[in-house]
Amino acid sequence: MGPFILISTREHDLATSDEVRGVLAATGLTADALRVIRLDRHSLGAIDSLDLEHCPGIILGGSPFNASDHPSRKSETQKRCEADLSRLLDVLVAEDFPFLGACYGVGTLGIHQGGTIDTHFGEPVGTSRIRLTVQGRKDPLLEGLPDEFDAFVGHKEAVSALPETAVLLANSAACPVQMFRVKSNLYATQFHPELDPMGLAQRIMIYRDAGYFPPHEAQRLHDKALDSEVEWPALVLRNFVKRYGPIE
Repeated sequence: MGPFILISTREHDLATSDEVRGVLAATGLTADALRVIRLDRHSLGAIDSLDLEHCPGIILGGSPFNASDHPSRKSETQKRCEADLSRLLDVLVAEDFPFLGACYGVGTLGIHQGGTIDTHFGEPVGTSRIRLTVQGRKDPLLEGLPDEFDAFVGHKEAVSALPETAVLLANSAACPVQMFRVKSNLYATQFHPELDPMGLAQRIMIYRDAGYFPPHEAQRLHDKALDSEVEWPALVLRNFVKRYGPIE
């Protein structure tokens, strides 16, 4: 069996490298067990080149892109990334292939499956209290997590109408869709399972001018992130790798 694949659409090198660090730390994977694809730099090309036959699963990281933005506001890079991800999801959904999209995954998988993604349920940067649904308590990716836990969020868009093909696994008071599943093996979370306090603090400074918060609030949010206690979301990624990784 080959490596897991992490697809990144972040154009900032430091944000990408920290996302890789966070995924490795959360999953327990070694660097050679994770193939990183910088979709912001290169097209996926033919899906066959991903060698899905030998890939245990695909993780899609977060993104500064908003899937629900009007096409006139999207860069050429974003349009290309979204076209590639749509082509990839055509294959993954048809094959029920293991997929976990974090934050941006909600927008890409949600739109691909006919859901409504808009700005009604955005959440400010910080922590959100996540609540598992009845179906979420039964799902193997949420095994071992408490019924409620804190997770890092920070997003301008979210699901306002769940795709008919999706099963709701988690929500929060401010955001009705925090995690869902399509078929048996495709998942998306609105919260960030790869983020730890250090990672969020760094991301706040990188995206201080991206419209998530007033720039003058960056230092306060940075310091607050470092003081946060968030431990459970990483288990989602760990369970993903445990469920789909090779049996040793």
